[in-house]
Amino acid sequence: MRGISGEVVKFGIVGLSGVVVNFAVFWVCINSLGLASLRSNIAATVIAIATNYLGYRYWLYRDRDAASRKREITLFLVFSGIGMLIETGVLGFSRYVLGLDSNYEQLGAKVVGLAVATVFRFISYRTWVFKTLPEPEQNVAPAAGGQELAEQAELMLAAEQIRYAKAE
Repeated sequence: MRGISGEVVKFGIVGLSGVVVNFAVFWVCINSLGLASLRSNIAATVIAIATNYLGYRYWLYRDRDAASRKREITLFLVFSGIGMLIETGVLGFSRYVLGLDSNYEQLGAKVVGLAVATVFRFISYRTWVFKTLPEPEQNVAPAAGGQELAEQAELMLAAEQIRYAKAE
């Protein structure tokens, strides 16, 4: 739980920028383009997901393990998609079950759906997508710890060389 408050603040800043993008695109879609609320929500969320990934990867979680970028992006898209389903589900429920269909009622439902989806995304991103690098053990004797650290560095270097060789 070390440093989680700073992480929550940064997550909130990136998330807030995504929320601004999400709501702006949603509002334009339902008012200017005349799209239905569910389609507008999906379009807005997809655009916000793209902007959020950049903020999470290159600012908030820049120090996290990025050894497998394909895995990271795949998991990010999967969990973001689940979050989008949560948002869209709340919006659809409010419109088609509760009958709340004015633009402002849809906006309110979007806020509720976004809040629930944000909690889900924070937990899933920090747990599975942007994994922390393992910390060196504190109880290891200095000589053994130095050798273990050197072995870990050699393994990481070898893995990077293999990865770059495959890329070429």
